[in-house]
Amino acid sequence: MASYSIYNIHTREVWELDPPEVLNSVLQYAEWGVQGQQLIYIFENNIYYQSDVKSNSLRLTSSGKEGVIFNGIADWLYEEEILQSHVAHWWSPDGERLAFLVLNDTLVPNMALPRFTGSSYPKGKQYPYPKAGQPNPTVKLYVVNLYGPTHTQELTPPDSLKIREHYVAMVKWISKTKTTVRWMSRAQNVSILTVCDTTTGACRHEETSELWLSKQNQEPVFSRDGSRFFLTVPVKQGGRGEFHHIAMFTTQFRAYQNEVRHLTSGNWEVTKILAYDESNDNIYFFSTEGSPRRRQLFSVKTVGLFPRHCLTCELNKAHCLFFNAEINPSDQHILLHCKGKLVAELNANTDIGFSFYYSKVIANGCFLCSDLPLKISYPPDFSESRHYGLLLVVDGSPGGQAVSDRFILDWDSVLVSSDNIIVARLDGRGSGFLGQRVLHEVHQRLGTVEVQDQIAAVEYMLTFPYIDRTRIGVFGRGYGAYITLMMLKSTDSLLKCSVLLLILLTLLWLALLQFSSVLQNVQPLREQTLMLVHGTADANVHFQHTAELIKNLVKVGANYSMQIYPDEGHFLSQRSRQHLFASLTSFYRECLKEEILPLPDDDDEEEEE
Repeated sequence: MASYSIYNIHTREVWELDPPEVLNSVLQYAEWGVQGQQLIYIFENNIYYQSDVKSNSLRLTSSGKEGVIFNGIADWLYEEEILQSHVAHWWSPDGERLAFLVLNDTLVPNMALPRFTGSSYPKGKQYPYPKAGQPNPTVKLYVVNLYGPTHTQELTPPDSLKIREHYVAMVKWISKTKTTVRWMSRAQNVSILTVCDTTTGACRHEETSELWLSKQNQEPVFSRDGSRFFLTVPVKQGGRGEFHHIAMFTTQFRAYQNEVRHLTSGNWEVTKILAYDESNDNIYFFSTEGSPRRRQLFSVKTVGLFPRHCLTCELNKAHCLFFNAEINPSDQHILLHCKGKLVAELNANTDIGFSFYYSKVIANGCFLCSDLPLKISYPPDFSESRHYGLLLVVDGSPGGQAVSDRFILDWDSVLVSSDNIIVARLDGRGSGFLGQRVLHEVHQRLGTVEVQDQIAAVEYMLTFPYIDRTRIGVFGRGYGAYITLMMLKSTDSLLKCSVLLLILLTLLWLALLQFSSVLQNVQPLREQTLMLVHGTADANVHFQHTAELIKNLVKVGANYSMQIYPDEGHFLSQRSRQHLFASLTSFYRECLKEEILPLPDDDDEEEEE
C-alpha cells in the first residue's frame, strides 16, 4: 500500500495519482505502461488506466472487493505459491492490450493474523488462506483492449480443466495479439501450455504433460514470428530416468499438431534457457553437464546434429564452476556472474575452512542413493586426530539443491571457522538437478525417503574416526524443519540438539497430521534439546502451527526452548535476523562444544599414595 506522486522533471510540477472518486488515496500498485506515458494502478482491487499522465483515469474493472475479488493483483496463494509476485497483469508489447487475472476468494476460508504490539489491545487482520483440503480461489484470465472502444475478452482454459480446480501458472505475450498461457490442475499432475489469440479468445493446445510437474512457471522462448518455441521438458535417458532438456516445438498447419525436436540429451539437466539468438541460430542455456553441482553456459544450434558448445568452460583463468548471466536485448553480448570458484583456490589463505564433496551415502533399500551429493565443511585447522561435533543442515524443499559449487557464507560458517564444528549438507531423494527419477521418489510420500537419506548421511559420517557421535546436531529450515521433526521420530538418541526454524516452514501441517505417530517415540524428544523459532505475524506459516506443536511437546515432557519475534512476518527484519543468527550460533556452540574432562588434583594423588 502506498501513496503515489507524479513528478515532471522539466517543469518540476507534482501531482497525486488518485482515482477520480477519491483524494489522497492509498493504492495497491502503480506502474508505467510500455508505450509513451500510459500507466495503470490498482485501487481497492480494481484496475485503473490512463493513456497519459494528464488524461482522465478509466476504471477497467468494477468487481474488486477487499479480501474477496482481486483484479490484476495476486491474493496470498498466487503471490506466494504460483506467480511468486503480487503482480497479476501483463502488458502486450505495443501497450494496446492488458492481460490480467481475476481471482475470486469467496469460498476460501479466512485466516486471522494478530498484531500484539503498539496498542493497548491486540489487533488483527483477516485474509483468505486455503489450507490443505480447503477451496482454492477460482481464477479467470481476461485481456482488455485499451485503444479504441474498451473491449474485454476472456481466455478460457482447456476443456479438461474447466470442470475442476486449476491454476494459471504463467502468462507471456509472444506478439501484439497472442499470448502463451500455462494452465495446471490443482494436483499439479496435469499441465497444458496454450497459445491464445486475444482478439477472438481462442486458445490452441501446444504442449501437455501428466507428471508430478516442476518448472511450471518457466516462460517459453519464442522465435520472432511465433512459429517455434523452446522449453525444457523431461526426457528419458536410460536407466537414470528423465532429465530436463531443451525441446523445440514447431507448429504445424493442422490444428493441435506440433513437431517436437529434442536439442539436448544426457544424464544432466538444462537448468535455464537464457536466450534464442535467431540471427545466428543459437540457443544459450545453463546446464549441470559434468557435475550436478555446477552451472556452465552452453550454446546449441537448432539445425543439423545439434552440437553443443561450452562457452564458459574455456575461461580457465577464472576457475569458475558456477555461473549466472544476463544477455543484452540484441543477444550479442552476455554479462557473466561468477558465483563460485574452485574450492581449493577460494579457501587458500583464509580462515573459513575447506569443503569436501562425497557421493557415497547409501540408505537401506535405496537403489538410487549410491551417488547422492554430500558436502562436508571442515574447520581451517582440521586434524584427524581430534574429535569434532557435527551439524547437519537440512534446508531444502522438493526440487531444491543444498549441495552446489555456488559460494555461500551463512551463520553456520561461523561454527566451522571459529568453533571447530563440522557442518554437512545432503541432497537426498526429492532433490532437484539429479533427474526426475530422484525427484519423484518423494511423490505422495513426503517425509519418508528423504528422512531415511538424511539419517543415512549421519550414520555414514559417524564412520569417520574424527566425528564425535555424542555431539550430533540438526538444523531444519523451511521444509527441512519438517524433515528434522520426522528425524526425531525415526531415531533413538542419535541427535543431541535440533532447531526448527518455523519462520520459513511451509509444510508444518504435515507434521501435525502425523503427531500420533511422532509421539510414539518420545524418548529422543526428552533427551535432546529442541529449539523452536517463529515470527508471530507470519502470514505464510501461522503461529497456530507452533502453538499446536508446543502443546504436544509439553504433553510428552519434551526438552524444548522457544524464541519468538513479535509481529515479525515471513521474512524477519534485519535486526531480528542478526539476533536470530547470534542465537543459533550460541545454541549450537553450547550444544556441540567439546567436553574437556578436568585433570585430577595433585592433592588427591598424594592422598591416594
